[in-house]
Formats: sequence, structure tokens, C-alpha cells
Amino acid sequence: MKIKEKLTYRFLLIFKSFLSRIGANNRFWIATTLSNFIYYLIPIRKEVSKKNLKIAFPLLQDKELNKIVQKTYKFFVHNLIEFCAFPASINEIKLEIKGEKYIEKALKKSNGLILVSGHFGSWEVLGNWIGKNFPIFTGVAIKQKNLGAHKFFLEQRELSGTRHIFKKDSINKMYDVLSQNGILGLVSDQDAKRNGVFVDFFGKKASTPKGAALFHINKDSPIIVALCNQINYKNYKINFIPVNTLEKGVQEITQTYTKILEENIIKNPEQYFWFHRRWKTKHE
Repeated sequence: MKIKEKLTYRFLLIFKSFLSRIGANNRFWIATTLSNFIYYLIPIRKEVSKKNLKIAFPLLQDKELNKIVQKTYKFFVHNLIEFCAFPASINEIKLEIKGEKYIEKALKKSNGLILVSGHFGSWEVLGNWIGKNFPIFTGVAIKQKNLGAHKFFLEQRELSGTRHIFKKDSINKMYDVLSQNGILGLVSDQDAKRNGVFVDFFGKKASTPKGAALFHINKDSPIIVALCNQINYKNYKINFIPVNTLEKGVQEITQTYTKILEENIIKNPEQYFWFHRRWKTKHE
């Protein structure tokens, strides 16, 4: 690693040590203060998120949209702080689990399982819980450009026993997970450029990763949508929702799990990552 990357890694370790000692209440206060500072003084992707929200909720007035954007900043700053404080922060929260039986039922078929999620809610809490309870869980991730940050994030995620495959790795590694009756975790809600399939997302065509659908068609592995939403800063709910794939093709399957994600975003819009240019690739 370069000096800058080593310093990043060292800083994150010190930050983790500090956050781990101060408790959930103080971490929430820091997240609130820091998110307000960023929202008003360093508005990173503020206009992108507002533009996305206008597409998703065209009937809302600017005042209402701005409130959601501000809450989104607060939610994701808090999410990041809690993630940096793993495992101490995990030990301070309460989790409600719904639909775990669908995972157990799917694995009995011995074709592996595809868990599809999105940049919604507390996906790091979700990954931690799955890794602890299902040691056969492997998540597909993207490498951080800063190797110091990459090392820290990977260590935090692997505290639970979660293993990782990176998007630039051979696709055969992903098929191997399913062949060994493992759980393959995919985050499938960001713009996939011309490699994706266009499906409706809040009434507008969005290029969406089709990997989950292709894995299912080629391996007959069941697909389950996995989401974790925050009730409050100490209480979370994880929900597993089976996807009906019967006699469906790639586009129909992708549309089905995208619709499930959309329905959950409508309930908690501030918990979606609106900072990403979701509709960047235009449908021709």
C-alpha cells in the first residue's frame, strides 16, 4: 500500500476504537451532527439525490423532497459510523428476523441460494447477521480504490465469517458457491450500463444487473430478496422475501425482485441510497 493508503487504514482503526467505546447514543449524536454539517456545507450529490427523488415521487413538493434528502444523509452517515464500530455496535442493537424459514427451505434443494439485496436500509447489518448464521455465505463486492479503506471494510465485513468474491473475479467462482450449496449475495440495484436489462423502477426504465436471474436460470438456484430496515437507531428488522421465478425469463425475474425493492423503498424512502445516478443509462 502507498503511504496515503496506510494512513487511511490506520485512521479507520483509530476511528473504530473510538466509536466502539462511546456507545450507541453518542454515535447517533455524532451521526446527526456530522450529517447536518455535510448536508448544509458539503452537499455531496445533493442535487443528484433530489433529482432521483423527483422521478420516484413526482407528486411531492420541494420542501418534502428536501426533508427526505436530509434524512437520507443522516441515515447513511449513521450507517457508516455503526459499520465502523462493528462488532461493538452490533452487540448493542436488537434484531427482528422475518422469513428465515425461506432460507432453510431453499437450501434443502441443494442447488445453492441467491440472496438479492439493494442499497437500501442497513445492508451491513444484514450481511453481518447472514454471515454469523449461515457460514456458507459469500458476498459479491467491489474493491475500493483506496487499498487502506478496502482492507478495513473487508475486515469489518468478514468479522461475521462472510466470505467475498469481487466483481472482476472469474464468474466461475460465483457458480462454485452455488454448486457447493452455498449462499451467493448480490446487490442488484445500481445502473448496469449496457450490460444490464431494462426494467421499471418507479415508473421509469432502469438498467439493472441481470446476474441473479442468469444464475437462477443456469443453476436452478432459488432467489430470495433480503432487506434490513432500521426501525430506530437501536432496532432493526431483517426480512427475507422469496421471489416467484416460475416460468419467467431474465427480464421478468429482474423486474420481480426490483419491484419488491421498490415497494420497500416507498415505505422508508430515506433509507435508500439516492446519491447514485440510478437512471443514468437511457433506454433506447
